[in-house]
Amino acid sequence: MHETAKKVIAGEVRTASRLIRDIDDGNAEVWPVLKDLYAHRGNGYVVGITGSPGAGKSTIVDQLIYHLREEGKTLGVLSVDPSSPFTGGAILGDRIRMQRHATDKDVFIRSMATRGAFGGLSRSTKSSINVLDAMGKNYILVETVGVGQDEVDIVGCADTTIVVVPPGMGDDIQAIKAGVMEIADIYVVNKADLDGAEKAANYLTAMLELDSAKYSGDVWKPPVLMVEAVQNKGIPELLDAIKQHARFGPSFDQDYARNKALKKIRNELAEMIQTSLIEHCQAYIDNGSMMGKSVDAIANGDSDPYTESEKLIHRFLNSN
Repeated sequence: MHETAKKVIAGEVRTASRLIRDIDDGNAEVWPVLKDLYAHRGNGYVVGITGSPGAGKSTIVDQLIYHLREEGKTLGVLSVDPSSPFTGGAILGDRIRMQRHATDKDVFIRSMATRGAFGGLSRSTKSSINVLDAMGKNYILVETVGVGQDEVDIVGCADTTIVVVPPGMGDDIQAIKAGVMEIADIYVVNKADLDGAEKAANYLTAMLELDSAKYSGDVWKPPVLMVEAVQNKGIPELLDAIKQHARFGPSFDQDYARNKALKKIRNELAEMIQTSLIEHCQAYIDNGSMMGKSVDAIANGDSDPYTESEKLIHRFLNSN
């Protein structure tokens, strides 16, 4: 086994931090380590927290950390932040909000940049989850960047997905119909003390009632919870809902639990194949003068991006 993998399994924070940094940077040398770690994952429970910017996701994560630590649980936290337009790195707003846990050796907090990835997650998020899982973390909390309707990738790697809704969303029916609203295992209306919170909760409840046939029988029906995260109100109830959902699949429907696990594996495999193909193709093209020739042809009006992209991809496929 790779020495780095041994240290991660032993819980060495600095080693894990360097490994996640290398994953985020796209360093190919991490692959042997990740292969060794994969067999040691599978015990951490992954909770995804998503929703629109300003909904209060970071405050909810902060409070969940507090309550889980009170129970003696160990945690890994990944906050996927917007990329800096200048450095490409993460803007560490979420990590700042969780400063009170920064000195806790049993809480690993890491901010990651989206680096142009869509769907609310960094391309390296799933591999980073596996690292934290192999470290032995009981819970892994993943807070997405908050990009609205496209932010649905979290469902591919989370065991429980929480959609956080701000007050006033009830006024926008189209927002409720958005794709991000269809992935929730738990709905949380945060800032419940503000105007519009109760209306948003009522709209969500009505939406679930309209789709009641979907939740008939032994099917999990997402609860709608009212929370004031800043005041720590409703957080214990949210944690109870997470635990109920964690018990639900295996206890009620073995096929459901297995199909969900298979879907996660399929998504992870597809993403790795896509990422690897892009990296190999880019390296092949950049290694020669082909890209420059295509750029010149387009700039001179002798060709177009569609023709040149097909030509470069064709050359790459025929080179292997």
